Amino acid sequence: MTGLVMILGPVVAVVFLMLGLREFARVARHRHAAITGAESGMETDEPSLLEILDASFSRTRVGRWLSRELDVAGIDRRPSVVAFGGLAVAVALVVALWTLLAPLLGVLGFALGALLTRMFLRRARERRKEAFVGQLPELARVLANASFAGLSLPTALAVAGDELAEPARTELSRVATRLRFGAPLTTALDELSERVGSRETSVLISTLVVAQRSGGSLVTALRDIAEALDQRKETRREVKTTLSQPVVTSYLVIGMGFAMLLMLNVMNPGTVDKMTREPLGQGALALAAMIFGGGFWAIRRMTRFDI
Repeated sequence: MTGLVMILGPVVAVVFLMLGLREFARVARHRHAAITGAESGMETDEPSLLEILDASFSRTRVGRWLSRELDVAGIDRRPSVVAFGGLAVAVALVVALWTLLAPLLGVLGFALGALLTRMFLRRARERRKEAFVGQLPELARVLANASFAGLSLPTALAVAGDELAEPARTELSRVATRLRFGAPLTTALDELSERVGSRETSVLISTLVVAQRSGGSLVTALRDIAEALDQRKETRREVKTTLSQPVVTSYLVIGMGFAMLLMLNVMNPGTVDKMTREPLGQGALALAAMIFGGGFWAIRRMTRFDI
């Protein structure tokens, strides 16, 4: 318990220090804005401490990568806040593994924190991709109706961006902006495919590119694609529902491994700590990690589908 307090104490102190500095900066900024506005009749908008820290963090290599991942995932959060949240999760895992299992396993907390942060970003990106794929039939119909009304393809994309909900609204607005500033249609659509790429998206983009280059009946092609995409949407939903139980099972496998170690340590306190200090125990833990990790990987591989 004393070790837990010694570890959590500095973390809590740093959190409250950051919150206090943020509140102090906010009050000082508002006071300065009020004084300046009273003197000049105008309000000034100065960056806050959090904005300054976020700008400094975004200039680093990790900050640039995290900013790009957040943009692709459609998460409207500051990179520094997400990084601090991941660090807090890592510290919490270190404390939990240190106190509940063994000090040596506490080192794994930072690796698990980084892994969970990456999984969170990847899952958010997949959810955004799935949401966009679900909007493709409606997008194809909107483009078909706009083309049937005589609008050009760039204008039709802009109209679709205004009518559809998120995330299609943001993605199509980006495409329309790129086209407005003179980018070729192929380049703008390729950038869209990189952000939310899928087989359905590739089919729709290929149809638009071919129609732009060679002409043809774009309206008929888009309406046929809309019907096909509706059928694929229902198929994906049925397959995902069927595989939901094995996916949950894969996560239960990992949870069972940690639960078994915890139960072993509760039944005989200090057992896991002794295992981490002896070569035989280290080998047993490594073998158990390979078995449970291999089971998780095998289930995830069998339940992965791309239709």
